[in-house]
Amino acid sequence: MPEFKETYKRTCKWMFYLMAFYVLGWGFTSYQRVFMGLLLGTACSLIILVMLYIKMNKFDKSVTSGKKLRSLGSTARLAMAAIAVMVALKWPHDFEIVGVVLGLMTNYIVITIYYVFYSFYIRKQN
Repeated sequence: MPEFKETYKRTCKWMFYLMAFYVLGWGFTSYQRVFMGLLLGTACSLIILVMLYIKMNKFDKSVTSGKKLRSLGSTARLAMAAIAVMVALKWPHDFEIVGVVLGLMTNYIVITIYYVFYSFYIRKQN
């Protein structure tokens, strides 16, 4: 579980960096709708990541104590993604739907990049 906690912390850090970049892109370029969509999708992706982290901690505690956990909250995470898409569809003049969908995939992209970097560079140095 410590590896999951480290991945969670590092992913959150990089997602905050990305969201700061999106805010700068929104403020200084003419692609406000795209960057607002990316920001909305990434913010929801971060919330999804936090929800998953909380559920994984509960899962870890239940496994170590020998109890069963009802679910890992997939429905709640899917509902969060649906809310982000519905917001983008409700206000299409403010949010680009493609940006929202790409933003929703951000935490998976960041985790994959971190894993590849960790596998090829950090492990080989040790």
